[in-house]
Amino acid sequence: MAGATSPAASANLAGKSGVRVVVIGDPGTGKSSLVVALATEQFPENVPRVMPPTRLPADYFPDRVPITIIDTSSSPEQKPKLIAECQAADAVVLTYACDRPATLERLSSFWLPELRRLQLKTPVIVVGCKLDLRDEQQVSLEQVMAPIMQSFREIETCIECSALRQIQVPEVFYYAQKAVLHPTAPLFDQEAQSLKPRCVRALKRIFILCDNDKDGALSDVELNDFQVRCFSAPLQHTEISGVKRVVQEKLPEGVNDNGLTLTGFLFLHALFIEKGRLETTWTVLRKFGYDNDIKLRDDLIAMPIKRAPDQTLELTSEVVDFLRGIFNMFDIDNDGALLPSELEELFSTAPENPWSSDPYKDSAEKNVLGGLSLEGFLSKWALMTLRDPANSYANLVYVGYPGEFSSAFTVTRKRRVDRKKQQTLRNVFQCYVFGARGSGKTSLLQSFIGSGPCNRQPSDALPSNSERFATNSVELPDGTRKTLILREIPEGDVRSLLSDRESLAPCDVAVFFYDSCDEYSWQRARDLLVQVATHGENTGYEVPCLIVAAKDDLDQCAQALQESTRVSQDMGIETPIPISVKLRDLNNIFCRIVHVAQQPHLSIPETEAGKTRRQYRQLLNRSLMVVSVGAAVAVVGIAAYRVYAARKNSSS
Repeated sequence: MAGATSPAASANLAGKSGVRVVVIGDPGTGKSSLVVALATEQFPENVPRVMPPTRLPADYFPDRVPITIIDTSSSPEQKPKLIAECQAADAVVLTYACDRPATLERLSSFWLPELRRLQLKTPVIVVGCKLDLRDEQQVSLEQVMAPIMQSFREIETCIECSALRQIQVPEVFYYAQKAVLHPTAPLFDQEAQSLKPRCVRALKRIFILCDNDKDGALSDVELNDFQVRCFSAPLQHTEISGVKRVVQEKLPEGVNDNGLTLTGFLFLHALFIEKGRLETTWTVLRKFGYDNDIKLRDDLIAMPIKRAPDQTLELTSEVVDFLRGIFNMFDIDNDGALLPSELEELFSTAPENPWSSDPYKDSAEKNVLGGLSLEGFLSKWALMTLRDPANSYANLVYVGYPGEFSSAFTVTRKRRVDRKKQQTLRNVFQCYVFGARGSGKTSLLQSFIGSGPCNRQPSDALPSNSERFATNSVELPDGTRKTLILREIPEGDVRSLLSDRESLAPCDVAVFFYDSCDEYSWQRARDLLVQVATHGENTGYEVPCLIVAAKDDLDQCAQALQESTRVSQDMGIETPIPISVKLRDLNNIFCRIVHVAQQPHLSIPETEAGKTRRQYRQLLNRSLMVVSVGAAVAVVGIAAYRVYAARKNSSS
């Protein structure tokens, strides 16, 4: 870790083909003179009002990335152009004149607030020009800039220069390039003076990957291997000893008998950054595949598998075995569940815990201590794989899975093929849950993950218009287990859902809920059933359906019961299933949902329009069959006549 990467390698790892630097500031602060002095290495006698774009060759600075410098005018009529240039910039050089204090004050009163108003995320280099004219009695640059940098954290660095005396002119643009290729903001919190959490997580993962013997420390051999991998140069024994000595003097726990600990590894990187050697940490991160957001690069986690809308990805048995091992490794107290702290530790090498927010946060069953069982753990991975395979794979890699994308997932067969073959090989089923507000949809999801109304506090209630997921393992009568994912569709979202032609493609079964003591609730469920069935018929993504009569413990609405029974019979699906979540009488609903999903050719509702189309097709097919049979008879007749005529001619 004492070396630096080669220039060519550094540019390649940064992923930038060029850096665009825009120079802004008050009139007369020396913007154009600065650009000319850099390009010609001499002070210009006659300076144009605005310089044309100036390009520095790739070999001008060690990182070997070409720089394009854009000079700007600060006149009011040129403001739209200045804004456009700033928005297209990789870095901004903001100038003031060392001999004109008013231009320094304008940094805080106008320029920096204006850049914030534009919501620019680019680093800013503040440059004091005309250093040769600065009054020696003035306070130092550090004293002047400290309060400004405290208020405007986007300032990467400050520097003074003189175009006339050729003092620190190249350094201005070296720092601008460096701020783009090796930015501080993603790595280091200037206010807290510490590594940022995402940087710590990435470095922790790298440390674990390099700790080959898994003893919690990098030995001299492992440190040398790390150095060669990142910087293509070995460390001498004296260099390794020197690194460990520096760490041990400042942080005794940073080194132990086995070598450099994780604490020491992180301390070294914080030290490099504090000393301005950000390129060292960035080289390490980029060698291990991280981008400027400190996430694995897209090309490393891209999904190479093509699939149809009605195909999904499922975890392979290899990955399930890996996840079982990870679960057991982090179940420190061996209670068969991962407590929130244990789960945070498991994901401590990922940019963040992917399950800390919706839709994953409360999607699986937890015990009274908030612990996640193995089944719940695997179910959440199944849900993430269903919704976002690339993110699922990325997090597998973050927690240590060594395999390729293709070894992590298997592609399911198309659902329309499953219907034709009248069977499915899927292990994960997604069920859309429809129904009117207050019909009992949410209670079903809660009961599926063991957080029914009896176990749930009022403060836990979610907004009724939000989309929810619940996932769990379902044991079938034959002893096999399948993963079921319930997706609650808010009543108000149905129209937008069905506006997408492929919206039902990922759905294995749809359930329509109604409050059995509320006639209106049934009418809404019926309307939704017809809408979904019609959409399936029109798009070819037909879905098996079930009707559920909820709140069976209350007084029944006879008309709703009769109507729902008649509609289910007319549409060719199972009669409504009565359940009572309150009495915990669920009528084996989850097994029944999975059973319907496993027989994708059955329980598909048919609308009146669908029946008419089917009858028309059958009539058309029969007509074509009659025509084809008639044509065949005619052909046979013609052939027979020809044989007869030939025989008659030969006999005569």
